[in-house]
Amino acid sequence: MEQVDEELSKSISKKAAKKEAAKQEKLRRRQEAALASAASSIAIGEEEDPLAAKYGNVPLYELQSKEETDLSEWTRVGDLSEGLKDKEVLIRGRAQTTRAVGKNMAFVVVRQKGFTVQCVVTAQPEFVSRQMVKFVAGLSRESIIDVQGLVSVPSVPIKGTTQQVEVQVRKLHCISKAMPTLPINIEDAARSEKEIEEALQAGEQLVRVNQDTRLNYRVLDMRTPANQGIFYIQHEVGSIFRKFLESEGFEEIHTPKLMAGTSEGGSAVFKLDYKGQSACLAQSPQLHKQMAICGDKERVFEVGPVFRAEDSYTHRHLCEFVGLDVEMEIKKHYSEVMDIVDRLFVTVFNHLNEKCKKELDAVRRQYPFEPLKYLRKTLRLRFEEGVQMLKDAGVEIDPYGDLNTESERKLGQLVLEKYGTEFYILHRYPLAVRPFYTMPCYDDTKYSNSFDVFIRGEEIISGAQRVHVPELLEERAKACGIDVNTITTYIDSFRYGAPPHGGFGVGLERVVMLFCGLNNIRKTSLFPRDPLRLAP
Repeated sequence: MEQVDEELSKSISKKAAKKEAAKQEKLRRRQEAALASAASSIAIGEEEDPLAAKYGNVPLYELQSKEETDLSEWTRVGDLSEGLKDKEVLIRGRAQTTRAVGKNMAFVVVRQKGFTVQCVVTAQPEFVSRQMVKFVAGLSRESIIDVQGLVSVPSVPIKGTTQQVEVQVRKLHCISKAMPTLPINIEDAARSEKEIEEALQAGEQLVRVNQDTRLNYRVLDMRTPANQGIFYIQHEVGSIFRKFLESEGFEEIHTPKLMAGTSEGGSAVFKLDYKGQSACLAQSPQLHKQMAICGDKERVFEVGPVFRAEDSYTHRHLCEFVGLDVEMEIKKHYSEVMDIVDRLFVTVFNHLNEKCKKELDAVRRQYPFEPLKYLRKTLRLRFEEGVQMLKDAGVEIDPYGDLNTESERKLGQLVLEKYGTEFYILHRYPLAVRPFYTMPCYDDTKYSNSFDVFIRGEEIISGAQRVHVPELLEERAKACGIDVNTITTYIDSFRYGAPPHGGFGVGLERVVMLFCGLNNIRKTSLFPRDPLRLAP
């Protein structure tokens, strides 16, 4: 069934891409015509404005870093508050909306990093001319503008802006003019499905921006409040990942992404020519992070790109993603690795819930989701226990096979009902379904010292104790169909003495997707790469 869905998705995506290309060409012609029209409509012989220096388009030569500036002169939109009443401020942001009220007044909402403020332009002698009001009313949306003016506090609350003050404009200059007609409007891209459905029921049709269009114009799509929130949350996950591991004695390393052989086995690799030699992009930093342990680094981690050439058209697969990888020496048991996973992710989840409330609310407004349920001490289940839970629920599972997507979701549902958590660890997986470098269990070689970690019924982490004995490593590699000659330097590193060790790998985009209850990993990838997308 999943294969049928993938083929259908692939077919739909190709049609959508072709349709989008035609749409882009049409838009390009329309924009060129609009620019030409604007250029030809410049007023000739209009009355000279004595206040002309207070507004207008800033010429390029003025923006070529002619003079240094004192950054303390500038105020961030998010910092505008009642405490600045009657103070003069200088702000920069995007013209989100403009509205003229006759010839003597215009409003422009300025947006910066998700914060918005209403700026009022009122014609008055010595400060603001009618020509300036006209200029402001004619600004194209998303243009970048500098505004200088006095902060005022209106008597009634302001709807539609984050800041509850206004700026009475004295000067306004356009730094970068946006096209008159944008491919997508930010307010359309920021709309939730609920809003669209409610409008349809009321007999009104609102614009729905589909995923391909969003990704084709990702720079615009990124400006929505939800996306600002998503990618800030992603930043925080990476930041806490680093800080936590450093506090536990881990060091960050950087491993090569060009390799002579595969790092995970299988055929899902991007092959390339490397100065006449056959090479491929790294499927993970697995081999090199283990070699770092052999080099006495003891505890290491890496944040970097991972490449998978899988023809997967699902909601959770990408051809390139950000890997959060960890490797560490083990003293006695691979549970030491699971202890790190436990504390690391509980720390991440606590931090996001406490420090990212505004961003989570922004995401939730467009993509409603329930907060993640997790325990302060992460639940651990043996693979056999998970299989038994599924069997008890009427799902037949091969006890020595892997769980498919449907089984993982079902088990996630059963775990939530029984233990009240959507985040748990499943360990002692069958050896046959794990990579060649996975250590077999001491008491039953059909199983391995490995684990997966799940959020909302979907896998986010694979980890294990590694084989550190070179003879066993060679044997396992051959059994998994890997050409040992391509990984000789890796295997040789264990011949010089290697401590017992283990680790895990996490997909950053998948963690954010599942924590925020999103339905597609492309929403959490800044510029996603999948089997059909190589641009922008």
